[in-house]
Amino acid sequence: MKIMHLLPALSSGGVEQVVLELCEGITACGEECVVVSAGGSMVEQILQKGARHITLPIGEKSPATVWHALRLARLLHAERPDILHVHSRVPAWAGFLACHLLHPQERPCVVTTFHGFYSVNAYSAIMTRSQRIVAVSASIHNHILTAYPSVPPDRVLTIPNSIDTNSFNPKFHPSSEWRQRWEDEHPELKGKFVLCLPGRITRIKGQVLISNILRRLLDKGVLAHALIVGETKRGKEKFLRELENLYEREGVSQAISWLGHRSDLREVMCVSDVVLSLTLQPESFGKTTLEALALGRPVAGFDHGGVSEQLQEYLPEGRVAVGDTMAIADLLARWHKNPPHLTKPVGSPYLREDMIRAHLELYKQLLNTH
Repeated sequence: MKIMHLLPALSSGGVEQVVLELCEGITACGEECVVVSAGGSMVEQILQKGARHITLPIGEKSPATVWHALRLARLLHAERPDILHVHSRVPAWAGFLACHLLHPQERPCVVTTFHGFYSVNAYSAIMTRSQRIVAVSASIHNHILTAYPSVPPDRVLTIPNSIDTNSFNPKFHPSSEWRQRWEDEHPELKGKFVLCLPGRITRIKGQVLISNILRRLLDKGVLAHALIVGETKRGKEKFLRELENLYEREGVSQAISWLGHRSDLREVMCVSDVVLSLTLQPESFGKTTLEALALGRPVAGFDHGGVSEQLQEYLPEGRVAVGDTMAIADLLARWHKNPPHLTKPVGSPYLREDMIRAHLELYKQLLNTH
């Protein structure tokens, strides 16, 4: 089989990571993968996984999408993929226009993946026009059927995003060199109850709530310290200053360490007492929280989206009503005295091999009925 993936670009991000993982797993099974995007920092990784990359800016939200659709139609005619797998809305518009420009016998089978809770409108509805729709979690599956009641349920398939349990498992421990360097760089953490809040600096990730949680814990006599791990993308500098001012006013700035983007988030989570998920909007999946659970780290998070599904499976007591910082602080205070133990290892359907197998089975099923 030849599978062509369409997405806007290949910079860092959850969608890009899923496409990278699919390319690695599918090419390892002897099939061919081609990725079409505007390019980015992850192109080299795509090539290293055995896939090809073709640069085409199919993610531009402009009238140029029509022109790119013409170019994509020529590309489809030349490449003749068996499966066209679309991972975003603008590329979906380009992809469907391109397919309609082809002779019916040249058209590939089309799969779309809902990687998020897209706004419900005609623009997003393009993602429902494929032969099969993949939902990355049960929450997304329910969202699709609720938002688009005309979609036949048998066209929607849940294939959860996955983690690599070779890298994320309870037996993993940071190297002694890493740990020594960490302790040297962060002496403020000695003897503290360390909370890790991963996520880019943006309002929906809930960094505004950490001050209230810390204030309550400190008032209870818990020596808590929060690690905020995530990059501040261009345009978010004003919000970063807003957070800094908020923490200063609340008197918790000394109990917070800003770590920025880290390539060693796995190690950081390992040396944290609790990992937090404070997203104000539901996560479609919540990969970081699942990785933390796989490492055996407790997670406290708001009870919605994919994170709720994971906590229900592996640590139900970690679920807290959305926005209830008092409840999270009370839970953390209890965990400080009596840390929870995760007794069930993260397994199917969240394993990398599960995700690859499910996609291959879907592709083959489509080809057999095409």
